[in-house]
Amino acid sequence: MTAVRYYCPRCGAIAALDREGNLADKCVTPEPLDGWEYAAPYDDFESADGVEIVCGAAETDGEGCGEPYYLSFVKFEDGEEVDPADRAFVPPRVDGPTIDDPAEDDGPDDSDGPRFDFEP
Repeated sequence: MTAVRYYCPRCGAIAALDREGNLADKCVTPEPLDGWEYAAPYDDFESADGVEIVCGAAETDGEGCGEPYYLSFVKFEDGEEVDPADRAFVPPRVDGPTIDDPAEDDGPDDSDGPRFDFEP
């Protein structure tokens, strides 16, 4: 078993699931995919089409928004991968540090690299 982490698509809280490495993730969505059957994280979800995770439950160490979201595995029918018609993905909103665009920097021109000509 491997601990795999997933972000809540609503609040960005992280959930960790212990699972087999042979399961292929398709997507994480705020709503279930049509035609997928979901199991709870504490059930035997390896035979299900995905996992219903409740943000803020034990998988997220109590942190989160309390809303359910859905981890969907790749699903095959008649040897072909099933692609649901309705797959609205909402990327997680995570507040944190950002990388500034150097083109927008109004500071001194450091284009020739760092300078080490200072005296302590």
